[in-house]
Amino acid sequence: MRLNSPKMNLMYKACMKASRSLIRDFGEIEKLQVSSKGPADFVTAADRRTEKIIIEELLKAHPDFGVLSEEIGQINEANKNNRWIIDPIDGTINFLHGIPHFAISIAYEEKEEILCGLIFDPIKDEIFFAEKGSGAFFNNSRIRVSKKNKLKDSVLVTGGPKFGSLKKNKIFEEYVKVSKLTNAAVRKFGSAALAMSYVAAGRFDGYWEWELNYWDIAAGIVILKEAGGYVDLKKPKKNVNVVATNSKIHEELNSVLSID
Repeated sequence: MRLNSPKMNLMYKACMKASRSLIRDFGEIEKLQVSSKGPADFVTAADRRTEKIIIEELLKAHPDFGVLSEEIGQINEANKNNRWIIDPIDGTINFLHGIPHFAISIAYEEKEEILCGLIFDPIKDEIFFAEKGSGAFFNNSRIRVSKKNKLKDSVLVTGGPKFGSLKKNKIFEEYVKVSKLTNAAVRKFGSAALAMSYVAAGRFDGYWEWELNYWDIAAGIVILKEAGGYVDLKKPKKNVNVVATNSKIHEELNSVLSID
C-alpha cells in the first residue's frame, strides 16, 4: 500500500481479512448452481459474513464511528462527523452466478465528505484506493483517467437497463439514446464500484447509472476524483444518480443524458 494513513491501513486490513472467506465462498458457487435449493441463500449468508468481519475490524479501532452498510443498515447513527460506508459484495448478481466480477467497497466519510476509498476485486486480486489529496492507485501504481475527449471514441459503462424495475422504461431509453446519439461503445458489467474504478484507471472513459444506493459508489467517488475524473451526483429521494467521467467527455455525455 502506497498510502500509510491509519484509516487507509485499517480499511485495507479489514478488507483483506474479509476477502479470505469471500474467496472461499465464491469457490462453492459452482457446486450450488445444480442444487435443488440454489445458491441465493448461500450468497446472502456470504454477504452478511463479509460485512460482519469488516464492521468488527473497523469498530474495534473506532467504536464510536458511524457505519452505513448494505445489509445491516446504520450503526452509531448519531455520529454525523465520522462514518464508514460499506458494500460487502458489490456485484451480488455476478457473484450469485459464478461470474468473477464483484468487489468489496469501503469508504470513510468525514462531515459528509468522502476522504478515503478502497475497492478490492478479490478474484482478480486488484485493489483500487485513494485518499483525498494523495492521488489514486491501482495495486501499487499511480493511476489517471483516460485522455479521450470525444464520446464517439469512448468506451462507456452503465448499470442499465434493469428491465424488472422500470416504470416508464427510462433506464432502457437512456441506454439506447446514448448508444445511438454518440456512437460510443457501451458496456454493462454489473458492479458500480468496479465501473468507477475502471474509469479512474482509464479502462473506461465514462460511467452513468440511475437509482443506486450510496454505498455502491461512495469509495469510487474519491478514487475517481483523485485520478483526475469528475463525478456528478444527484439524490432523488433515497437513491443516487451518478455520471462519472474522465472529465474531458463529461459535458458531452451530460448533454445526452437526463440526470435528475
